[in-house]
Amino acid sequence: MHDAMTQTAVDALLTRIATLEAHNEVRKTIARYMALCDVPCAPLAGESLAALFTDDAVWEGIGAHYAQKFGRLQGPATIVDMLQCYLPPAPHFTTNVHFLTSEHIEVHGDIAKGRWIMLQTSRYADASAELIAARLEIDFAPSVRGENHAWLIRHFRTERLFDAPWHMNRHKETKA
Repeated sequence: MHDAMTQTAVDALLTRIATLEAHNEVRKTIARYMALCDVPCAPLAGESLAALFTDDAVWEGIGAHYAQKFGRLQGPATIVDMLQCYLPPAPHFTTNVHFLTSEHIEVHGDIAKGRWIMLQTSRYADASAELIAARLEIDFAPSVRGENHAWLIRHFRTERLFDAPWHMNRHKETKA
């Protein structure tokens, strides 16, 4: 009886460790996605946005503003084509930085769901700038590519909650 209880405890600990590792991999995936969408961006060798998505991935804008602006896109190639319209060398952003907060991740076996509030600070090629707050709801699936334990984006939903123009401070350099 003692061995059965010990094996039950070991199994429970292994499940907890796997869940914690999944949480960490989900965080790494969303952090890489945001970093690769920042401008300027310095991707690591061999890194790509497409590698962060499952083969059947869906990316969609939801809510009044983003449903019309982005619609629903399916497949990594289609998703990355849309994202590339906003990234260099496209002259859309001169600076674009993403911050995530209010994280909530749930993992149940081979399904992970994450929710965040994203603040996006952007300066555009026309010199205007704005702050955008959006709710992100993202489903992840474990990677079936290779032996790593990465979790990939399966369904990315973004809903604009707030936006406002803003002015960047310009500091003049003075010669000493």
